Amino acid sequence: MTWRADILTIFPAMFPGPLGDSLAGKAQAAQKWSLNVTDIRDFGLGRHRNVDDTPFGGGAGMVMRADVVDAAITPVADERPLIFLSPRGKPLTQARVRELAEGPGAILLCGRFEGIDQRVIEAREAEEISIGDYVLSGGELAALVLLDAVIRLLPGVMGHAESGVEESFSAPLLEYPHYTRPALWDGRAVPDVLTSGNHAAIAAWRLAQARHITQSRRPDLYNDYIASGAQAP
Repeated sequence: MTWRADILTIFPAMFPGPLGDSLAGKAQAAQKWSLNVTDIRDFGLGRHRNVDDTPFGGGAGMVMRADVVDAAITPVADERPLIFLSPRGKPLTQARVRELAEGPGAILLCGRFEGIDQRVIEAREAEEISIGDYVLSGGELAALVLLDAVIRLLPGVMGHAESGVEESFSAPLLEYPHYTRPALWDGRAVPDVLTSGNHAAIAAWRLAQARHITQSRRPDLYNDYIASGAQAP
């Protein structure tokens, strides 16, 4: 079954963007996923197809209208989750990415201006997701990030299925360092253990490296790892 993505945006030309290249592009050509883009302005009001208005209560900027956004959602609404990309949403995690990849697809709502009228978010029970603690000009780039993360996990997209297993956030730890030829570069040698042929020693080294990197860069993740009892400190 083809994984289906619907995008709701006032900038449809931003899609597929980078998703038309590399793994995602090949997967789309192979019909492993499909993309439909809806221009919210097609449902805008008046001769100028207005999609926004001034906020009740005052304040700077404009807010996307509930009636216009709802009209854009209606033709594509189905059993797939409706996701509103928003800096106030729950952080996007690899676990949620895997859940989405295992489902039928997603409908991604991209806001602009100061945001979208809260009433349509609540009425449509949209799931709010954030890709980081910063603010973008709109939800389009966040939608591209989410789609890229999901598409690479779809069956048959990656050349080696295990590529999606031993990587950061797929396990409690960040990923260990990688090396390839040449064995000596710029006076820097590949760690001896990686050329030893001792698979048990290599596995132990990779685990130690992953733990060290996680502890130094993401102590929050490391503390969760220790608390889970996955591995004694």
